[in-house]
Amino acid sequence: MKIEERLQKLREQMAERNLAAYIVPTEDFHNSEYVGDYFKAREYLSGFTGSAGTLLVCRKEAFLWTDGRYFLQAQQQLAQSTIELMKSGQPGVPALEEYLAEHLKDGDRVGFDGRTVTKAFVVKLQDKTADKQITFYSREDLADLVWTDRPALSAEPVWELEEAFAGLSREEKLDKVREKMQAQKADALLLTALDEIAWLLNLRGNDVHHTPVFLAYMLLTKTEAVLCVQEKILSAEIRDKLKKAGVSTLPYEQIEELVCGLQTGQKLWVDGRRVNYRLLQAIPEGVGQMDAPSPVERMKAVKTAAEMEHLRKAHVKDGVAVSRFMRYLKTHVGKERITELGAAQVLDGFRQQMEGYLGPSFDPIIAYGAHGAIVHYAATKESDVEMKPEGLCLADTGGHYKDGTTDITRTIALGELSAQEKRDYTLVLKGHLRLGAAKFLEGVCGQNLDCLAREPLWENGLDYNHGTGHGVGFLLSVHEGPQNFRWRIGKDADCVPLEEGMVISNEPGLYVTGKFGIRHENLVLCRKGEQNDFGQFMYLETLTMAPFDKDAIEVTLLNSQERDWLNGYHKKVYETLSPYMTKEEQEWLQKATAAV
Repeated sequence: MKIEERLQKLREQMAERNLAAYIVPTEDFHNSEYVGDYFKAREYLSGFTGSAGTLLVCRKEAFLWTDGRYFLQAQQQLAQSTIELMKSGQPGVPALEEYLAEHLKDGDRVGFDGRTVTKAFVVKLQDKTADKQITFYSREDLADLVWTDRPALSAEPVWELEEAFAGLSREEKLDKVREKMQAQKADALLLTALDEIAWLLNLRGNDVHHTPVFLAYMLLTKTEAVLCVQEKILSAEIRDKLKKAGVSTLPYEQIEELVCGLQTGQKLWVDGRRVNYRLLQAIPEGVGQMDAPSPVERMKAVKTAAEMEHLRKAHVKDGVAVSRFMRYLKTHVGKERITELGAAQVLDGFRQQMEGYLGPSFDPIIAYGAHGAIVHYAATKESDVEMKPEGLCLADTGGHYKDGTTDITRTIALGELSAQEKRDYTLVLKGHLRLGAAKFLEGVCGQNLDCLAREPLWENGLDYNHGTGHGVGFLLSVHEGPQNFRWRIGKDADCVPLEEGMVISNEPGLYVTGKFGIRHENLVLCRKGEQNDFGQFMYLETLTMAPFDKDAIEVTLLNSQERDWLNGYHKKVYETLSPYMTKEEQEWLQKATAAV
C-alpha cells in the first residue's frame, strides 16, 4: 500500500470521528527516543524513517516536522508522498501547534493517541488554540485501524545487571529515591521512562531497538513498589529477587487501573515531560500532583564509581575495534570493493571480537562522500555506495558492552583530499580539542561551554545544525539527559550543572551539502579537579580511545596548544590500546598516533 493510500484510509477514520486533524508522533507509550517496531506508526504512515519527527494529517494536506539532523533525509523520503516537510526551527516555519492555531476553525476536533503524547505537548496545543474552542480526541489509536499487518508488542526476556557493574543494589537505589520523595513530601512517584525503570531495578531487556530496556511502568510509594510489566518476560529467579526487594508485579496494561486507585489527599510526583497524557487523565481528582523531573533522571546520569571504572574498560575494547576498522579502511579501500553497508558489517565484526560485546548502541552511520552531509544518514540497499580511494568517510557508531555504552565518530581520509576538506576537517578538530580540554568551575552548565567547540567555525562563518553533545547512559540509552552541550536555550530548557560522573559526547561537525560531512566525537566524563579559594574546578576526562586521522589535518591551522592537546591524546591512545594489538596493528597505530 502506497503512502497516499495509507493516508487516505486514515482520513476515512478521521471523517467517521469528525476530526479536522490527526497527530502521529514518533514516541511510544513512554516517550522513548527510539521505539520498538510496534510503535512506528509515524514511519508507516509517512515513509520517513528518522528517529525524530511528528506527522500531522489534515482533511486534505499532510505535514511532517523534524529537526536539522534529518532535513536532507526527510526531503528525500517524502518526495513522492504528498507530505510537506516542515523544517523545525527554521525561519518562517511555524511549530505544529502554531500551524494548528492558524488553520483550524472554531470548534474543530483534533485527534491523537493519548498514550503517545505528553502533558507538555497537549498544554502547548491548548495554549495556542485556546481562543478557538478546539477539543481533543485522545482515547483511540487510529493508526492501528489502518496498519493491518502491524508487528506485535515486543516481549523479550529481561536479564539482570549485576551489582558489581551497577555499583548500587536495587534496594539501595529504591531507598535513595524514597529519600528524594520524602524531601518533596510526595506520597507516590509514577515512573514511565524505560531507562529509568531499568536503571532503578538493575534490569535490562530488549524491547527497544538498540536500547537494552523493557516495556514497563512503575508506581513507587513510601512502602510499596509496583512494576507493571508483561509478566512472561520475567524469569522465576528475577521475580523472586524483585519480591525480596519489595517490588511486586502487575500486568503491563493495568497501569491505568493502578493510577486510578490512588487515594484522595495523596501527592503524586509525575514528570510531565515523560508521562503520557492518558495516564495523567487517569489520576483521580482528589490526588495532588507535583510535576517535576523524575529524581531518577539525575541519579542515573551521575555514574557510580563502579560504572565509571567499567566504562573505561568498555572504551578500551571499543577503541581497539574502531582502530582496527580505521586501519582496515585505509589499507583496503581501492584494493577491493567496500560499500557503506559492508564497512558497517566489518566494524561490527571487530566489535564482536571484544569480550562482553552485546550489540550496536544505535544504527551505524557509515557515510561516504556526499552522504556524510546528511547528519543522521542511514545506508540502504538503494543508497549504498562503493568507497573510492579519495575523499572522506564519516563513521558514527557505538556499542553496548557489559561494561557500558559507547558512541564514537571518526572521519577518515580514504585518499587524496581537497584543500577545503582538510581545512574544514581541521577547524572541526580545533573545536573538539578546545571543548575536550575545558576547565571550569562547579556549577557550570553545558550551555556555558558549547561555544568552545563552535568558535573555530564561527570565526570562519561556519556552523553545524545540531547540539554539540548529549548524555550517555550506562548500558542504557545512547542519548540521555539532563546534561548536554548546546548553545540554544529554549524557554522551557533547564540549565543543568555538570556533575562529577556525568558522561557527555563532544561532537562538533560541519556538513557541506552535496560534497562531504565531518564530525569528531569522543565521550567525556565530568570529573572534579583542584579546589582552591575560587571554588571547585572541574575537567573532562576523555573516555574514547581511538586516533583522529592525521592524513586529513592541515597542521598549520593548529596552534601550539591544540597540537599539544592532540599529541597528548594520541600518546594516551597508543599506550592504552597497543597492549591489545598484534605487532602489525601496533606498527600502524604508532604511525597513526605519532606527534604532529
